[in-house]
Amino acid sequence: MSERSFSYNSLIDFAKNVFTAIGCNIDDATLAARVLVAADVRGIDSHGVARLTGYVRLWEAKRVNATPAITIKYETPSTATIDGDAGLGLVVAPKAMQIAIDKARQVGTGWVAVGNSNHFGIAGYHAMMALEHDMIGIAMTNASALVAPTFSIEKMLGTNPVAVAIPAGDQPPFVADFATTTASNGKLEILQRKNAAAPIGWVQDEQGNTTDDANVLKKNGAMLPLGGDREHGSHKGYAMGSIVDIFSAVFSGASYGPWAPPFPAYIAMPDNMPGKGLGHFFGAMRIDAFRPAAEFKKHMDNWIDRFRNAKTAKGFESVLIPGDPERTMERQRMQEGIPVVPAVVQDLQTLADKLHIPFPV
Repeated sequence: MSERSFSYNSLIDFAKNVFTAIGCNIDDATLAARVLVAADVRGIDSHGVARLTGYVRLWEAKRVNATPAITIKYETPSTATIDGDAGLGLVVAPKAMQIAIDKARQVGTGWVAVGNSNHFGIAGYHAMMALEHDMIGIAMTNASALVAPTFSIEKMLGTNPVAVAIPAGDQPPFVADFATTTASNGKLEILQRKNAAAPIGWVQDEQGNTTDDANVLKKNGAMLPLGGDREHGSHKGYAMGSIVDIFSAVFSGASYGPWAPPFPAYIAMPDNMPGKGLGHFFGAMRIDAFRPAAEFKKHMDNWIDRFRNAKTAKGFESVLIPGDPERTMERQRMQEGIPVVPAVVQDLQTLADKLHIPFPV
């Protein structure tokens, strides 16, 4: 089977049908589909429709509630702690981010911690929700424990991504969306599907030795924090991942560290979990709570323009601003279609047959 391309709308419709088939109402199914396919269209293939089968398996294992009653457990004018009722993170997260935005609109900033949730797609989607309101958006989440802290061979943290979206004026927004590991687990999964080696610095084996085996997690190996090793600053990546874990899970009452629920449904849940589900953390900051929005965006334009025109090293045309590659990819894929690798096409076909829904054309 060869790689195939699908239109944005066809993948949205397919994902919506999948989520409806497992019991989501039409509004939640539509929201989940948009969050999911935002990853594919922005070139983050590891977090898009390639994850659909995983979400369905979590639902089959009764770890995902298709009809959650999302509730606010604690609240102040600028903060809230939410129980996601084991809902799809693709649904719980944007609703929580909207609460952060609403609070920021009222009092300048809004901060929301979420517990009892599941995998929420790409962090960038949720952070970018703030942009249209002249706000800075922040999103982060803890994740399955696949990462060994510096000097350890034990998997204690997830890839624990962070996203920050900052509006500009004439320039496109600054959107940083990154894992606190050298690479995301999704990129490792892509290498596995291609039978390709992992770059040195991504993973270590069971004894803590560096390796290029993309399948090493199945052999008791671990992913590495951003930096790869102590000499290249892995202690900083470890610290960043820890901060995300604490903000997302210790604040919210989710399970943290090595107790974070694994994404693959076939992996047993950890013993003695200290909380419920995965945790997320969201922030929204109104620009005019700090300075006039027009003035800020003018200076953001100046900042972006100056960095974009920085002198380049030999062989490079220009300096990229965070968000540039994803924006370019989105423009291209909306016009030309979204390529899907054969292994994922086969997964989607199997899912369509299983759920008795039409396969995307």
